[in-house]
Amino acid sequence: MRHLGLLFLSFLFAFSLQGADFREVYELSLKKDEQKKFLVKYGKYERLFTFRWTLYVNDGLVVLHSYDRAVGQTVLYAKNKNSAFRVMLQSKGIDTRFRPYFLVMFKEFDYVTNSAKFDIMLWDEKMSVDIQELKNG
Repeated sequence: MRHLGLLFLSFLFAFSLQGADFREVYELSLKKDEQKKFLVKYGKYERLFTFRWTLYVNDGLVVLHSYDRAVGQTVLYAKNKNSAFRVMLQSKGIDTRFRPYFLVMFKEFDYVTNSAKFDIMLWDEKMSVDIQELKNG
């Protein structure tokens, strides 16, 4: 019964992603410690989102990320309910239901090139942020 519940939650998560209207989707392939950066602009603010992966072991990918002075570490598993994390791009305000966010999803690990493949999806229903993908480095 417990496994059935987990299976049901996994299907709900997968279908909820399909129903989401992502404004942009960035497909990336990163090697170990290769950093990816996005500049997020809204109003008078400019924020930097960076992430990279440092370790792949037992099908788990250790990802380090930072946004607006908030630093995090996440372990992601491809094709699992723990395959993604969300980064809220604006502070809480009056209309918190429509806050834009990045959804960073680990898709697969390529053993031939020793790189991890990601989808970075931007949800921004009100078109309130501008995103600039910066050069790797």
